[in-house]
Amino acid sequence: MADPMPDKRQPRHHGALATLILARIRMFLREPASIFWVFAFPALLAIALGTAFRDQPPDPARIGVATDGPALTATDLASLRGPSLVLELSPRALLDEKLRKGGIDVIVMPGPTPDSVLYRFDPQRAEARLARFVVDDIIQRGRGRTDVASISEATEMPLGARYIDFLLPGLIAMNLMGSALWGVGYGMVQERSKKLMRRFATTPLTKTAFLLSYVLSRLAFLAVEVAFLVAFGSLVFGVTVQGSVALVFFVALVGVLSFTGFAVLCASRTASVEVVSGFINALTMPMWLASGTFFSYERFPEAIHPIIQALPLTALNDALRAVINDGAGILTIAPQLGVLAGWGLLAFGLGVRLFRWR
Repeated sequence: MADPMPDKRQPRHHGALATLILARIRMFLREPASIFWVFAFPALLAIALGTAFRDQPPDPARIGVATDGPALTATDLASLRGPSLVLELSPRALLDEKLRKGGIDVIVMPGPTPDSVLYRFDPQRAEARLARFVVDDIIQRGRGRTDVASISEATEMPLGARYIDFLLPGLIAMNLMGSALWGVGYGMVQERSKKLMRRFATTPLTKTAFLLSYVLSRLAFLAVEVAFLVAFGSLVFGVTVQGSVALVFFVALVGVLSFTGFAVLCASRTASVEVVSGFINALTMPMWLASGTFFSYERFPEAIHPIIQALPLTALNDALRAVINDGAGILTIAPQLGVLAGWGLLAFGLGVRLFRWR
């Protein structure tokens, strides 16, 4: 009995997969817009936010005193003309309008009794609450109050505690999520809408291998993306990686694989760019707002913190910040890596199951 013919499809699968990966890399490099969103956009965002929240002395409190109606005492008015305050003397109606729009922080006026002072401010604004206490302290001192305790200040912030140190890992995570979702999801929908996927359906290439070509092609740019943003933060803002650089890249790798799985799921069936854009926006917008990219998710009610921490972008943000700012090791960030891996495997598995060529 003759020996069966050797199965040559597996080598062809490997060769086809490598060819697809190379083709997708070339397609990415031919799109100037892709280069901008992956590299230039996060750098510009870091410059804008890093400059806006750079290390600098606190802004002086902006105080309004009405020139019409009851007047402050000469002692109180003289106390408000200090270097830590910006004093504006205007009619009450104009001050009320500026207070409503955030142009001033506090309006100071005489209170209902001869020795009292009334502060008008918006308690929902943190700078207004701070200005109210600054002004009250100055007026009380001007009236002769003395402090019992001797006060000193320690204002030096340790490495990793500045806003730009908090921001940069979030920008890296946001960029990895966006490039994975849009780069893979948009590319899949374009190929399906142009009937290119039908040709792959007639080849021995499996669905899993075809979708893996999208996943693996994103990894070709991973090191460049992360290295560019880390180097940019170090050169421009002095951000220092406190932990292992290799671990930073490993966390980014797990994050990219996770979000690429979501991209495969979003684009597994539709041939409409509008539909996949809606899916991706519906997925990314809640995480942009809640996952602590630009500000800590601790601001949200504590009851929903477990839900926020279960989001993949939150896990990626927390893991990158732990390594970059705190020098954490892999065991410390294992829960976050588990969240990313779990979401990625689930999304990619569902994407493969729901995928269709047409």
